Amino acid sequence: MSTYHTNLELLAAALPKNASFTSTLYAKSSVGAAPDTVYGLTHCRGDTTNTSTCSECATAAFWNAQELCTFNKDTTIFYDICIVRFADWDFSGAANHAVLWRNPRDIEEPMLPGWDPDNSESVSIIINMIKVLLQGTAKQAAYNSPMRYATGHMDASSTFPPLYSLAQCTPDLPPSECWACFQEINNQATEFFNGIRGGRVLAVPCNLRYETSKFYQGNPIEVIPSISVAFLRMAYIKGVLIIATVVPLLASTICFIFCFGLIRRKMKGKVSLHDKPNINLHEEELVWGLEGANSEFTFFDFSQVSDATSAFSDENKLGQGGFGPVYKGQFPDGREVAIKRLASHSGQGFMEFKNEVQLIAKLQHTNLVRLLGCCSQADEKILIYEYLPNKSLDFFIFDETRGALLNWNKRIVIIEGIAQGLLYLHRHSRLRVIHRDLKASNILLDNEMNPKISDFGLAKIFSSNDTGGNTKKIAGTYGYMAPEYASEGIFSVKSDVFSYGVLMLEIINGKRNSCFHQFGDFFNLLGYAWKLWKEERWLEFVDAAIVPELHASEAMRCINIALLCVQENAADRPTTSSVVAMLSSESVTLPEPNHPAYFHVRVTNEEPSSGNDVTVSVLDGR
Repeated sequence: MSTYHTNLELLAAALPKNASFTSTLYAKSSVGAAPDTVYGLTHCRGDTTNTSTCSECATAAFWNAQELCTFNKDTTIFYDICIVRFADWDFSGAANHAVLWRNPRDIEEPMLPGWDPDNSESVSIIINMIKVLLQGTAKQAAYNSPMRYATGHMDASSTFPPLYSLAQCTPDLPPSECWACFQEINNQATEFFNGIRGGRVLAVPCNLRYETSKFYQGNPIEVIPSISVAFLRMAYIKGVLIIATVVPLLASTICFIFCFGLIRRKMKGKVSLHDKPNINLHEEELVWGLEGANSEFTFFDFSQVSDATSAFSDENKLGQGGFGPVYKGQFPDGREVAIKRLASHSGQGFMEFKNEVQLIAKLQHTNLVRLLGCCSQADEKILIYEYLPNKSLDFFIFDETRGALLNWNKRIVIIEGIAQGLLYLHRHSRLRVIHRDLKASNILLDNEMNPKISDFGLAKIFSSNDTGGNTKKIAGTYGYMAPEYASEGIFSVKSDVFSYGVLMLEIINGKRNSCFHQFGDFFNLLGYAWKLWKEERWLEFVDAAIVPELHASEAMRCINIALLCVQENAADRPTTSSVVAMLSSESVTLPEPNHPAYFHVRVTNEEPSSGNDVTVSVLDGR
């Protein structure tokens, strides 16, 4: 890791907490010496009453920036309730009011009543109404609030919906500069609002926003008197421009990452849900505007998902994962889907949810599960997948009765299919993806028992030239983690290959790595496979339910490949492309494997790990 990125991690650890404990919810600082100095700021929305909410939002923003903007040294991220910026230069004195994001013209939104783009009078009346609201709110924020924050409300008329607004500057700006920032971005604002029911313009020092439904906490600070349509019509006739300014910060907790792509906003139906002190998606949703995103990806209302699962009834529950419960659902058009609902106590959370949406929505491969959409409203985080009736691999492979349904040919198809899916992630997708949680329960099976890799909540994304990284947060599943990842946080395509090797041995043998016993001597599955391989008794390793004698040469080759994948030294393990080549062609000569990792280690369970508390117990010296 470079000195700059080390400094960035130090800054990311300090700023969120500093901001959450100030009265203005704002902090800026720098870490390190030139040329590796990192400058940063974080600022939470003025109605954020819970300090942990501010801190969690800013922490998530810093994490997201390092994940998705790896190669950018000047990055700004907006969440609903916070903004984070960091750079390799001191931007604190720069009077930069440049707009970073605004409503694009091509977004289809519900229109305000009376809006007619072909009628210039109609356009002028509605724009001026919005300007009056924004001007009053912005002036209140600039000149009457130490936090440089204000909210507004206008009841325009009986035939026009109420309007709500929000304006915020960074509190280090003096009133005159805050006002100047509002004025500057306001000149661009209403041109791009185009009569839609909600609009926003974002710059680092100041932001503006209006909606037709209340999106902020508490009562409005500024109540703008209603303006008669007759007055606005007269203003239009006389050519009077009612100059105003504007308001900020979004109300949809997904981030706008400007180094990665523009995020388009798509309004959906609203559902009132209980409020909790965490990163909320409030009552609207954003389309994740990632380059190459699947155009068929859909945002669902919570009511749609609830109806599809009969209010998440136990009868529709398929299982329970680290993310939360999984339900079978059916939409009115007859589509059957699998629905993962984030549990409130889940160790996984917003970052894993967002990571999965951003990543899997644009991955297309026959051996990857297809994500159809998601639901993000208030505290609800829900993923909607294609429904695969045969559940996951562990449902079959570790059950004596159901395991017999997987004959050798089907197991080979599963082994090869997983390898093909992994090869796509590692080499053939536009970005290199390291899964980090490959295991039997994350392999789903379709009608014909073809495998599909699922659960990308822990996946890491790299450029095509990078092969890995390291982390202080060890997350994955006991029994499948490569040793360099479990002990040092180093992950790469080779750590995925290790997990694949463990999975391959489980498919061949029919038992879990985490609960394997043999003849009173405790070995994990890797150690037992290695012992039989060295004693040339490898046929005993194959699941007796599939009559190993009929597939001796093929089974021997598969065990050899699996042992190559689980070698202790990552450099000795084959690449995914080599694994695919060895599986698909018997003409490829297989090298003799070295001893596997952990082959005298007791792996006590397969519970997911979400922190750096991974421990193993060595029973014998080597």
